[in-house]
Formats: sequence, structure tokens, C-alpha cells
Amino acid sequence: MGFEQEALQTLRDTVHGNKSAMWHQVEGAGKGEPFVLRHLLKHGTQTPSRLAEALHASSGRISALLGTMEKKGYVTREIDDHDRRNILVSLTPKGTEQAERDRDDIDSVVRWIFSQMGERRTREFVDLAQEFMTYMSVCKPGAPRPTAEEVNAAFAAKREQSDEKAEAASTQTNG
Repeated sequence: MGFEQEALQTLRDTVHGNKSAMWHQVEGAGKGEPFVLRHLLKHGTQTPSRLAEALHASSGRISALLGTMEKKGYVTREIDDHDRRNILVSLTPKGTEQAERDRDDIDSVVRWIFSQMGERRTREFVDLAQEFMTYMSVCKPGAPRPTAEEVNAAFAAKREQSDEKAEAASTQTNG
């Protein structure tokens, strides 16, 4: 067994075998109510079909989810004034508060973990995670592995994004 297979197995065991209550909360944020709350907080008012697309869920699943969330007072559904065929889903103040609380809870735990790891190891981890995700972004299941040119283009695009973010941050700081 090569190092690649060993690393894959260790990663699988780590991700799937040691799920803490916190991991379940983070994982849950990627589906269901937490996902919808976070998505609406980040992107604003959406149609149910856009939410279904973002969640990779059926329209029936989204409809049921929105019904539950509406009863809890997290969202409202209203007819679009510009196109009466569309329904628009928006966060209520209570939904915004819940979305922010969920985000802040997870962020607090992750910051604590990083404080335990220390700055050097945290920066290494983040750099490696970014590199890993860049490779993942050019891989498609069942497709041939990316060419060197495709990989280089992905990393160049990532560097360009980082440069743009750094420039925007610098402009905000100095401007």
C-alpha cells in the first residue's frame, strides 16, 4: 500500500470514525434548516428553486423545510411583485438571529481549536486545506484526472483570487 492509499484511509477513518457532537453540528450546517438559514443570510432573498439547487434537494424537500421554518418564524414566503409566478423566501429577524447564532457558535469552537494548535500549525493546516481543495476543484468523479495545465490554471486562479482579496483588504485599511 502506497502513502496515498494509507493517507486516504487515515483521512476516511478520521472523518467518519471520530464524529463529535461538534462535527455533527458542522455537518448539519450543510443541510436542512441550518443550511437554508446560512444561505439566506449570505445571499439574501431566494426562490425555493434556487434554495433547492443550492442544497441539492428536491422541490418537495425544500417546500417541507420552508413550511417548518415558517412555523418557527425563521422565514417568510411572499409572492414576487415583479413576477407573480415566483415565491420569494426571506429571513425574518428571528431567522437572522438564529443564523448568526449558529455561525458564531461554530466559529467560536474553530477559533478555540486553532488556539490549541498554535499559529504556525494553524497556518500550515489552512494552507494545506486550500491546496487540497484546489486539487479537488479540478477533479470530477468518473472523469480522467486533470492535466498539468488544468491544475496550473486552477492554482493560478486561486492566486489571483488571493491577490484580489489582499488588495481589497489593503484598500479598505488604507482608504
